[in-house]
Amino acid sequence: MITKPDHLDKTKEHWKRRSEAAWDRFQFNQPYGRGLKRLRDEILGKTNFDPATLWQWGTMQAMAVIGILKNVEKKFGAEGQSLIYDSLREIGYDIGLQITEGTTIPNDMTDSEWISFYATIINRIAYASLESPNIDDDDRVNFHIDWCPHQDHYGAMDCRVQRYFVQGMLEAAMEFMKTQGRTCSWDVMFKSTIPAGAETCYFHVEKNNSEAGARWEKYTRLLEAKALRSAQAKSKKEDKE
Repeated sequence: MITKPDHLDKTKEHWKRRSEAAWDRFQFNQPYGRGLKRLRDEILGKTNFDPATLWQWGTMQAMAVIGILKNVEKKFGAEGQSLIYDSLREIGYDIGLQITEGTTIPNDMTDSEWISFYATIINRIAYASLESPNIDDDDRVNFHIDWCPHQDHYGAMDCRVQRYFVQGMLEAAMEFMKTQGRTCSWDVMFKSTIPAGAETCYFHVEKNNSEAGARWEKYTRLLEAKALRSAQAKSKKEDKE
């Protein structure tokens, strides 16, 4: 999927490209902007630093979070799991605040356009991924993640960590939309993931009439329960050895 023409055209960075006319009016901030400016101006612009090593560094951090979560689940159970969830959700929420701070939604931009563009910034910048988005109609958008930095080293269950970040990002987006007079709620559902063997990670984002992210969070709880059962089984096995 990385051979799609949009991914191979190097005339513009991957996060700058959307075909919709409304994209040019979408306002956002780069998360962690101060450090990003230093990286671009002083490091990439002046030194022989290889930016590919940032992927290796980032993967080390990502695998550390997975290890922390699994060990905490094994030792502290649901209470420890909840602590990790809250910590990562707060980071996701903060990223959402950074992206939207001081911005506005143009009056002629639809809710589905804005939420799709917001997802693009999350996917292509915060998650440093290659994405193929689509706006179905006023109530539904979707996107494929064609390449994810985690796909070669994550197991299928490891992706649940990202759900914690996304929960916070979604909450921040809904709060921001309300400040702009957009009172609808949106929910995210995944249909496939690369670590589970699919060609892409495929997600639907839909309007709903309940709390933002209600179905997303409900499925997160199911995955958490499964992970706790696995952690408890491993702990009992280790105790017997």
